[in-house]
Amino acid sequence: MLALYSNPKWLSVVRGTVERLTETLGFPIAQCRSITRAVDEALTNIVRHSYGNRLDQPIAMYFRRAQRRHDGQVQQGLEILLCDRGPAIDPCKLQGRPLDEIRPGGLGLHFIRQAVDTVEFTRKGPTNRLRLVKYLAQGSSVL
Repeated sequence: MLALYSNPKWLSVVRGTVERLTETLGFPIAQCRSITRAVDEALTNIVRHSYGNRLDQPIAMYFRRAQRRHDGQVQQGLEILLCDRGPAIDPCKLQGRPLDEIRPGGLGLHFIRQAVDTVEFTRKGPTNRLRLVKYLAQGSSVL
């Protein structure tokens, strides 16, 4: 578990942590970078949208191994759970802007969905929970 505040200065620490973790677990370098970018985008969205850029709000991150059966084989992976205590969000409104619309911003959700295999948003009590899961290619294993 990693506990931090919604201050953007902590994002570089999280990026370094996620990149090293994914490398250690055996993800290819390109996937390490895309998973790291997805987590960075998710945290940036929490800071901006859930906490309105306040710098002192709690964010908890949990990391654990994930496993699924795929094509008759067990596939190993990484689950990342991001938790914040911002206002409830309607999951139906979690849509990125259209890709053909040329303007800055609004692509974070696209990056997140491209980088990971599972994106689930839930609310449990006062807590928003974003669950991201990425599986390794067949034949790879998580340490």
